[in-house]
Amino acid sequence: MTIDALYGCEVLDDDAGMAYALQLAEIAAANGEVPVGAVLVSDNRIIGVGANAPISTLDPTAHAEIVAIRDAAKRIGNYRLSGTTLYVTVEPCSMCSGAIVHSRVARVVYGTTEPKAGVVDSAERFFEKPWLNWKVDTHGGVQAETCSAIMTAFFAERRAGKKRLKKASPPQD
Repeated sequence: MTIDALYGCEVLDDDAGMAYALQLAEIAAANGEVPVGAVLVSDNRIIGVGANAPISTLDPTAHAEIVAIRDAAKRIGNYRLSGTTLYVTVEPCSMCSGAIVHSRVARVVYGTTEPKAGVVDSAERFFEKPWLNWKVDTHGGVQAETCSAIMTAFFAERRAGKKRLKKASPPQD
C-alpha cells in the first residue's frame, strides 16, 4: 500500500491503527530512517500520516508524529486536532509530546517503549504534568513485539553495516 492510499482508511480499533503505523515504519526503514511510523485518526478515518524523515529532509523535527500532525492539520485546515487519536510505533519523545499537547490530540496509542527518550511512560510521564493546559489519554504496548522487532532489526543491520565498512577500510597510520 502506498502512503497516499492510507488517507481515509477505516480504523475501528487500536490494532488496526497500529497496523497502518507499522506500514509507515517500514517505509521509513526503507528510506534509511529510524523505523517509526504514525497515523492520525479522526472519526475512525486516517487524516494524517507520518514516517520518520529527519535524515532525508535535513529536519530534526521531522519525527513521524510531527509529520503526521502537520499533515493532518493541513488536510483539515485547522491546527487544532481535538478528538483525534495518534497511533505511533514508538513511545513519543518530549518534542513530539509537546506538539501533541499544542495540537490538542485527544489520545496517543503507541507500540513499544523508548527507555532513553520516551516521555509517556519510560523516562518521564509528560502528559501527567499538572501545568499542561491539555490532557491526553495514552495507551502503550499495542503490537509492542512487532514494533520492537522492527527497531531491533533496523539497528542490528545498521551495526552490521558499520562493521562491514570498518573491515573494508584500510588501516590508518
